[in-house]
Amino acid sequence: MNMNQQKPITLLICALGGEGGGVLTEWLVDIARASGYAAQSTSIPGVAQRTGATTYYLEVFPVPLADLGGKRPVFSLNPVPGALDGLISSELLETARQVGNGMASPQRTLVISSSSRTLTTAERMVPGDGRTDPAPLLQAIGAQSRATQVFDMGEMAKNCGTVVSAVMLGAIAGSGLLPFSRQAYEDAIRHGGRGAEASLRGFDRAFAQVNIQQAQTALVSRLLSEQELPASIIQGLEADLSHIFPAPVHEMLGLGHARMLEYQGPDYADLYVERLQQVLRAEQEADPAAAQGYATTREMARWLALWMAFDDIVRVADLKSSASRWQRVSGEVKAGADDLLQVYDHFKPGAPEFAALLPVKLAAHVTRWDRQRVARGKAPWALPLKIGTHSVFGMLSLRLLASLKWLRVRGSRFATEQSLIEQWLSGVVRGTQTHWQLGHEIALCGRLIKGYGSTNERGKDNLMHVLQHLATGATFASNDLRAAAIAQAREAALADEAGKALDQTLEQHGAPARPVKAQPIRWMENPHRKPRAARAS
Repeated sequence: MNMNQQKPITLLICALGGEGGGVLTEWLVDIARASGYAAQSTSIPGVAQRTGATTYYLEVFPVPLADLGGKRPVFSLNPVPGALDGLISSELLETARQVGNGMASPQRTLVISSSSRTLTTAERMVPGDGRTDPAPLLQAIGAQSRATQVFDMGEMAKNCGTVVSAVMLGAIAGSGLLPFSRQAYEDAIRHGGRGAEASLRGFDRAFAQVNIQQAQTALVSRLLSEQELPASIIQGLEADLSHIFPAPVHEMLGLGHARMLEYQGPDYADLYVERLQQVLRAEQEADPAAAQGYATTREMARWLALWMAFDDIVRVADLKSSASRWQRVSGEVKAGADDLLQVYDHFKPGAPEFAALLPVKLAAHVTRWDRQRVARGKAPWALPLKIGTHSVFGMLSLRLLASLKWLRVRGSRFATEQSLIEQWLSGVVRGTQTHWQLGHEIALCGRLIKGYGSTNERGKDNLMHVLQHLATGATFASNDLRAAAIAQAREAALADEAGKALDQTLEQHGAPARPVKAQPIRWMENPHRKPRAARAS
């Protein structure tokens, strides 16, 4: 056997923290050695804040050691761009990152990737939908690889009750890239001990997924196909509501109505329906033939529900102490019936969170005190809490806080939110009655309300400013131009957290820019500056 005619099989593995990339590499090395092949692996740790996954590089010599006549192959310590036989990654953007670095080759590299995404810090910071479009990523991966296999590894691992590393191992085995038998792969998993059965399920599913050579079309159709409405939502939609609202609205109406029932109860759900009926009547007047498919009412059903179910400490406590959350956490950490599971939740409510549950006058005193505190150069007041949700005391504390829904409706924030919602609702109704497109664009401005704290407040300020100065204030030659201006302002607000793009858009259409808010200036002593006495001496 001429070793010079043989080259090692090269494989680059990319995995995020906690996904078992190291375990996967150990499995592959153990399989190679147990099967009589020489192998070597190296790794490069990823960087924090999602600027890169941990990469593991594996080389396997495709000739059994027994056939080498006592010779030993020499392996590389790091991958060479364009010289990879295989690239497997647990996250789509990480796959595209490695392809962009030139690691894959159209003539040589088989790319196996998960279609799932873990959002980067930059994506999360965008006020609107900051997610990277997967289509260009998939196109780049396909163009720079010999063949591709893309499927949702995270979802497959979750369904099988295992970790992503087992699914990745099955994908590698199913590809036939390495000269090992399926039995050798399965034996390595069994030798791992605990969790072997679940890992074998994930391995089997991924092996079948890749082995049957499902084409890229399957992924694209799955990404583009709409999820069906759960049967529980359809069945739970009350009969009278299904008769009042047209069929295109039923999906969002069912989800929104169920959310209101959970959030505050039947009376609040009825208020949601009453508000939505106002929009429906206005849309029926503006579009009696339903040529637009009740799009405005459908969008209002979505964004109105999200705004009405605003996050506060009562809502957070309710979610943190729910039975479904405990089941989800137990499943994620694979806790068995005999395992001791402890869950600690960290909270840091500030003065605004406490003031939200107080009557308006008392809340004003609390918030004014906190503003004065900040004006004096101090940090906003907050109460750090660490609550053990697994303990009786911790769970009772959260359930007690979650039971304060009756206090929520008497609090200052509830009154403020309802007032702002009514202003927006009135703008949608009047806009729809005037011109269908105008009302539709105002309804879509509900996208500006998201997040919590300063992000939420900024979104509401932007929405109110657009309502007051574009929907009614500025002068336009036609309602179509007014609707287009509102759409441009909305997209500008979603694209730029600082609001500069929004201000420019407002001024372009003859509306004033947002007022500048006062911010306290804090003077900090230079820690490197010597005291005066020391300088004088």
